Amino acid sequence: MREVWPGQPYPLGATWDGTGTNFALFSEVAERVELCLFDDDGSEERCELTETDAFVWHGYLPGVGPGQRYGHRVHGPYDPARGDRCNPAKLLLDPYSKAVEGELRWHEALFSYRFDAPEPSDPRALNSDDSAPYMPKNVVINPFFDWGDDRPPRTPYHETLIYEAHVRGLTKLHPAIPEEQRGTYAGIAHPALIEHLLDLGVTAVELMPVHQFVPEHALVKRGLTNYWGYNTIGFMAPHNAYSASGQRGEQVLEFKAMVRALHEAGIEVILDVVYNHTAEGDHLGPTLSFRGIDNASYYRLRDDDKRFLVDYTGCGNSLNARHPHSLQMIMDSLRYWVLEMHVDGFRFDLASALVRELHDVDRLAAFFDLVQQDPVVSQVKLIAEPWDVGEGGYQVGNFPPLWTEWNGKYRDTVRDFWRGEYSTMPEFASRLTGSSDLYEHSGRRPVASINFVTCHDGFPLTDLVSYDEKHNEANLEDNLDGTDDNRSWNCGVEGDADDQAVNDLRARQKRNFLATLFLSQGVPMLLAGDEAGRTQRGNNNAYCQDNEISWVHWAEPRQDAGDAPPSNGSHSRDADELDFVRTLSRLRREHPVFRRRRFFEGPQPGRDGVRDIAWLTPAGEHMTDEDWHTGYAKSLGVFLNGDAITEPDPRGQRVRDDSFLLLINAHSEDISFALPGPEFGERWEFALDTADPAGLDEREPVKARSSVRVPSRSLQVLLRSG
Repeated sequence: MREVWPGQPYPLGATWDGTGTNFALFSEVAERVELCLFDDDGSEERCELTETDAFVWHGYLPGVGPGQRYGHRVHGPYDPARGDRCNPAKLLLDPYSKAVEGELRWHEALFSYRFDAPEPSDPRALNSDDSAPYMPKNVVINPFFDWGDDRPPRTPYHETLIYEAHVRGLTKLHPAIPEEQRGTYAGIAHPALIEHLLDLGVTAVELMPVHQFVPEHALVKRGLTNYWGYNTIGFMAPHNAYSASGQRGEQVLEFKAMVRALHEAGIEVILDVVYNHTAEGDHLGPTLSFRGIDNASYYRLRDDDKRFLVDYTGCGNSLNARHPHSLQMIMDSLRYWVLEMHVDGFRFDLASALVRELHDVDRLAAFFDLVQQDPVVSQVKLIAEPWDVGEGGYQVGNFPPLWTEWNGKYRDTVRDFWRGEYSTMPEFASRLTGSSDLYEHSGRRPVASINFVTCHDGFPLTDLVSYDEKHNEANLEDNLDGTDDNRSWNCGVEGDADDQAVNDLRARQKRNFLATLFLSQGVPMLLAGDEAGRTQRGNNNAYCQDNEISWVHWAEPRQDAGDAPPSNGSHSRDADELDFVRTLSRLRREHPVFRRRRFFEGPQPGRDGVRDIAWLTPAGEHMTDEDWHTGYAKSLGVFLNGDAITEPDPRGQRVRDDSFLLLINAHSEDISFALPGPEFGERWEFALDTADPAGLDEREPVKARSSVRVPSRSLQVLLRSG
């Protein structure tokens, strides 16, 4: 009989102190809790945790240390009508576990009801089959890691360039990375990958979910998997399948080494976190952890029938962020990733679902209050995906001052403008200048807007200009999944094109999107692979595609940048496109006029009475109300005055920069722009041209009031040189 000491109720989870391990598990509904220890051969030893304080069951096991596999069994009521779903036949993962070993093997034993039961929620349908043989196991870890002199880069938001990437997909095909490290944390830490990020000017990598997750049963039955990872089962454990070094807790060390390597290069690590729901799905889902520990505390249950779960996420359940312990778990998880794993921020998936009080999204919800006052979490980057799938869930612009947001309106407006939609110019101008209409009212600044044209969800950039319709047949859902609101334009041909004119137009449109992204006020976010022509072959919902549909292809550059993507679906690297992104990144980095910390003031005088920004017609005159509200208008000039930046530098000194003129033409025909008078500048040089990016060196400077031809669907940037 193994010796079990009383131990402590805090910290929750498994905590090794050098001589033994303390185990602590919260359950308000439990009547008994068993700790289950597993040997290498899978044999199980059960130890009852008899001590309980404030609904935390705990015990200390001397001699138990790192590498020990474990789980829990919770004895208590099984009465779905009351919201109780305890079942000691089910081995349960510890919500506070720092590491998970093994994979879930789908079997009927994972479910708390019998499949042949006419009513699964009837207590008489209880499934008493043992789930342990099919479950992954928690692992006790050694928390020590030599961080050396690691320091967070703390890059200011206005100097940040975010690169959204998938741990596996980013390096799975990288030829310079050893095969055993591809698709892992170690692969991201490889010098070849870090060199690429630095070459692009990336300051922060936003990693798609790395919390331990499992694939849904329905996907596995179709021979697919959950590739994206938005199906969390462990909020403190790095996903074990992304580890090159093994499973027995070593993924924690590998993750830390990745963060340390990125920090040494000056690159921050932001995690895409999914606290809105778990992998246990709806009331018919498996019992893997939270459901069997304390269903009513961890999940939002319907008031009228507690057999069923509230679903604001489209994934079957919603985490009960109104419950004190669920809130504590979220905050403990966030602090753990900052303090122990040294990450620099979080992007909250479906963040609106976290802050619902009753049914409405509440800006004063307890979660916001906790984050605001937390001395650790409040100091890192906090990015909201400001919507969920529930009624009233679209909350772009409504998060509190501490938060930045994925600006979905930026994405939609920029896509509409460049595909030629009517009456988009006023909103396009607002998105280009930081979306003051969304953020200024709450005291926030342009950096509250995380600007993006593409992200993991939807078409990548190449597909955005190559497909009008989604092509998700590979998902085996009859092409019914994924949004139909792509706001894309195939430039005249659906998919691959042999017509050089079509391919040239597509290349120009991609440059238009990239240029708009990098030249807009706010924080740009680049989707991994968009700098090199990645395509998903028209799939706009590749969540289940762990293959070349999703992976970044690091093949050699094509001979002709205008060529269509190869017919085999691989994603050839476009050297010209990569050079263009480098140019944009350098332009933004070297010129603070493109990354102001404050909104433009407009009426305030700048140099020689010229405002900090001026909106101009193609005739070189100031835009009038009539000009703004001409529905068919799709062209404008934007003067950015580098002498009129109002915010000081970190030492309080006035910031001076060059001045620029943006000439934007989204029409289908060329337009001649008249440059404004000498009060804006006597002489201008060409700094960027999306229609002819390689021909800038051959362009002669132009003088005030000269005429400049801007080809159809293109953008030019002129630098004032006199």
